[in-house]
Amino acid sequence: MKYLYTLLLTLIAGAYVRAQVTVSHDTSSAKKDRPVFTTIEEIPEFPGGVQAFSGFIGKNLKYPEVARLIGINGRVVVSFVVDQYGKVNDVKPISCVGAGCEAEAVRILEMSPAWKPGSQDGKPVRVQYSVPISFTLDGNDRKTNMRNLRNSGYGFVFSIKDTLYTIDEAEKILGRSFDPHDILTTEPFYNYDKLPKFNMPDKKEVYLIIMKSS
Repeated sequence: MKYLYTLLLTLIAGAYVRAQVTVSHDTSSAKKDRPVFTTIEEIPEFPGGVQAFSGFIGKNLKYPEVARLIGINGRVVVSFVVDQYGKVNDVKPISCVGAGCEAEAVRILEMSPAWKPGSQDGKPVRVQYSVPISFTLDGNDRKTNMRNLRNSGYGFVFSIKDTLYTIDEAEKILGRSFDPHDILTTEPFYNYDKLPKFNMPDKKEVYLIIMKSS
């Protein structure tokens, strides 16, 4: 199925100027606290600007296989730092939709080429941003099909109102298909209680689909 990747380039902190900035120090002043600014004189810049940054994300982002299979649409907010050398580091997801989307968003940002670093008072600074990356599949009315999940190389356990169910049990509750917007999140499942009905040795990975409570 054709799918789309969308990068929402409005920075959560607000159009660059509210980004957190930490001035770098040399080793002689390393023991001092690093001052933090709420505005900077010269913002970091991706090579080619904002449109090039959007193109870089769109070109390299891969929709995670499990997320596509389940039909997950969602937005992952990722925090990252452009350091005084223009390198992107400290990439961390700060909101999640699951099924590998966070790992993919982090992977892409860690691939970023060096930026033009920001500066304050003529000195290079470290700038922290938060950017939302949206994972969007074609078709707002697309349903998650239980048969497709069952026949895939992955195993699935459902959490419905805080109770765990096998895919067959969940189908009796949710039906043969359900709206993926009813999914709260999807994460790797570990059968800590060693319940036989959740053992799926023939599957390459097992995921827990947590449904919204209402």
